[in-house]
Amino acid sequence: MAYRKIDVFDTTLRDGEQVPGASLNRDEKVKVAHQLARLGVDIIEAGFAASSPGDFAAVKTIAEEVHGPVITALARAVESDIEAVAEAVKPAERPRIHIVLGTSDTHLEHKFRKSREQVLEMGVDAVKFAKKLCNDIEYSTEDASRSDFEYLCRTIEAVIDAGATIVNIPDTVGYAVPEQWGELIRRLIEAVPNIHKAKVSVHCHNDLGMATANSLAAIKAGAEQVECTMNGLGERAGNASLEEIVMAIKMRSGFYEARTDIDTQQIYPTSILVRELMHMPVQPNKAIVGANAFAHSSGIHQDGFLKHPENYEIMRPEDVGIEKSDIVLTARSGRHALRHRLERLGYVYTDDQKDIFEKIHLRFLSVADRQKEVVDEDLHRLVCDSPIEIPQQYFLEDYHATSTHRGEANAMVRVHISGESIEEKGHGGSPIEAAFGAIDKITKLPSTIEDVQTSSNGKEGVHEVRIRVHYHEQSFNGIASDTDVVKASIQAYLNSLNQLVAIHSGLIKE
Repeated sequence: MAYRKIDVFDTTLRDGEQVPGASLNRDEKVKVAHQLARLGVDIIEAGFAASSPGDFAAVKTIAEEVHGPVITALARAVESDIEAVAEAVKPAERPRIHIVLGTSDTHLEHKFRKSREQVLEMGVDAVKFAKKLCNDIEYSTEDASRSDFEYLCRTIEAVIDAGATIVNIPDTVGYAVPEQWGELIRRLIEAVPNIHKAKVSVHCHNDLGMATANSLAAIKAGAEQVECTMNGLGERAGNASLEEIVMAIKMRSGFYEARTDIDTQQIYPTSILVRELMHMPVQPNKAIVGANAFAHSSGIHQDGFLKHPENYEIMRPEDVGIEKSDIVLTARSGRHALRHRLERLGYVYTDDQKDIFEKIHLRFLSVADRQKEVVDEDLHRLVCDSPIEIPQQYFLEDYHATSTHRGEANAMVRVHISGESIEEKGHGGSPIEAAFGAIDKITKLPSTIEDVQTSSNGKEGVHEVRIRVHYHEQSFNGIASDTDVVKASIQAYLNSLNQLVAIHSGLIKE
């Protein structure tokens, strides 16, 4: 069966960047845009061209350099905004002007202080003006979920007659619920006589936690374009999550009778790039891209997963660009999971060695009761029955880090190694990233940081940092605390590397 194509409109660089602290410079925006093109999105909303010279320059550079997707930017229904977008996206292979204007009585009365007829005329005039500058015009009826239905229909019909090629129906404040939202889209498609001349799009926010569900309900009802962001970034509680929508359509294509052209194996690399450049971590239990999305810690789940992955996973991690699923060893883990992890580390116990395995299992439970997670270096020590501490191969002597308001940071780190002090400098988007770069220059270890989690005690001002480092199919956890989050991060990283070196240099017997 040939399923209908859903256009994926990514607004990470516009709505996503409106999150406090998540702004990007021009080079970073271009880097994300290139990755979005590799991901296969159909439209990239590159920014708000009229908001600043910097944003205009970023939109224009993306239009010049990024090939494949439609390139657009947002404009209010005023000529100066529309002209700015037209000029910025003009170099694109497929330019689009995106105009937004409210339709709810709340916006008309309290934001514009104009009548319905006046705002409708503003919208029509804006589309006619934009049509002289660009053929592809998208019109967004802001706050559609709280708008009068008849007025919404009149507005959509009028802007299509004026030249709009896409009409976007936004749930701007996350007010809608899936049943009502899907019904609204269905009614609009049935009621607007010229709706066939334009594509119907939706743009949902997550204030009530239903942005993805509302977007999917709209697709089921006939919407042909969905607007979303990587990792669900956006104003307030965020936008509909691209990865959730795309994978829901992929996994339930028969139900939605729809498909996308997204290369799903690029989802996780895109998520990582966005969270790193925007300094916006993803919660571990985030669907599709969270650290725990393909992790199993319950003994029942681990046993079922190891027997057959589909017992507890509806999709493969490889499908979204994640290397493999993870068996997390905790006090809730069973013998099957422990044996699996030990075998992966090279410790195989036959039936004749059952007593030895049971002793290791008892020691494992004792350790698991004392700490949240048992990692590979703990297992090495359990097997060796060794109570010794991890030797400090790398010892922090001094560090210094600075950052600028432009999102640039530099760091100097001095580490004591085998009787000598080595000092290096690093550069990055944050002081912590810069410090990690300096450490990598010092240690020269072929390891990668898998995860960084930071928590703080607001009363005492103490930051606890947990870092997981990956090396040769093994994970090494480092934990450190300090009132200075940069120092805590450096120490946690060094602690994880000390564990790695101890095991792989013979300092702890394997």
